[in-house]
Amino acid sequence: MSLRVPQLRFEPSDDLAALCKAGGDPLRLNVLRALANDSFGVLELAQIFAIGQSGISHHLKVLAQAGLVASRREGNAIFYRRALPASERPGGALHTALLMEVDGLHLPSAVRERVAAVHRQRAAASSDFFARIADSFQARQDLIAGLPQYRDSVLALLDALPRPPGATALEVGPGDGGFLPDLARRFSRVVAEDNSPAMLELARMRCGADALDNVDLVLADALDATRTPADCVVLNMVLHHFAVPAEALRHLARRVRPGGSLLITELCRHDQSWAREACGDLWLGFEQEELAHWAAAAGLTPGESLYIGLRNGFQIQVRHFAKPDAKQTQV
Repeated sequence: MSLRVPQLRFEPSDDLAALCKAGGDPLRLNVLRALANDSFGVLELAQIFAIGQSGISHHLKVLAQAGLVASRREGNAIFYRRALPASERPGGALHTALLMEVDGLHLPSAVRERVAAVHRQRAAASSDFFARIADSFQARQDLIAGLPQYRDSVLALLDALPRPPGATALEVGPGDGGFLPDLARRFSRVVAEDNSPAMLELARMRCGADALDNVDLVLADALDATRTPADCVVLNMVLHHFAVPAEALRHLARRVRPGGSLLITELCRHDQSWAREACGDLWLGFEQEELAHWAAAAGLTPGESLYIGLRNGFQIQVRHFAKPDAKQTQV
C-alpha cells in the first residue's frame, strides 16, 4: 500500500512561478502594454486584440492571478487596469522589471488602430450625450453632485495657492459656467474651453448675466497642448468624461505653466452604473491612487487633497497637483 504524498507549496516561489507564467505569452505581454495608460473592458480588449471574449477572459484571469492586472465591475461590465507593483511582496522587483520591459514594446499597427477605434467610440458617446442633454444639464448633475456641494472645498484649495500678479486660469469643460464667476474674481484672465457648442452657449449666458468681461469662451479641444498654458488649470467633474483619463491628464499637465497648479474635482470610485446613462459618465469615478499615479507620470507633484462625503453615498475628491518650476528646483 503506497502512502499519498501531500502536494507541497513552495511559497513564495509559487508566486514567482505565476508571475513568470503570466509573462510567458506574447498576447498577455501586449495586453499589459495596451493597459499602460488606460483601462479597458473585456469586450473592448476582445475587439482590440481580435480574439473571442472567452479567449481574452482566460488571459486576463492568468494576469490577475499573477497580480499583474486589477479589475473592477461597472454595471454588467468588468474593466481591467495594470496593477501597481508591490515592492515589499515576493516578486515585486520582477513585476516592476517586467512592466519596464513591456513599456518598451511597440504594439502592432493593427492593434493601435483598434485601440484608437475604441477611444473614438468612447468620445463619440460622450459628445452625443452632451448634445442631447444641454437643456437638463443642471438637473442631471444634481443627481450625483452639483457645484454647490463642492464649490467651497475647491475654493479653499484655490485660495491657499500662491498666485503671481496677472495670473491666468483655464477651466476645462465649464458646463453651464457656474464656476466661472469664482475664477473671474481671482484671476486677471480666464479661458473656458469646451468641445460642445451647446454647453458653451450655456456658459456664455452665465458670463453675460454676471457681466464677466475677463472670461474668454473657446470651442476647442483642451487636450491640444499647443494652446496657451495657464497658471491654474481646473477640471470640475470632467475627467470621467474623457475617453482616456490618464492620457488626458498627461496632455492637461502640459497646459500648466511651471510653478502652476492643476485642480481636479472628481468622484471617488463607485459602482452606480446608472450614472453612465443618466449623466453620460464614461468612468465611474477614480481610485485616489490612480489619479496620483497618472499625475506623477505627467510630471506633477501631489499637493493638498480634500474629501467630501455626500448623503447619497457618493464621495468627492478635490485634488491639487503642482507643476515644478525648473528654475526653483535648480536653486
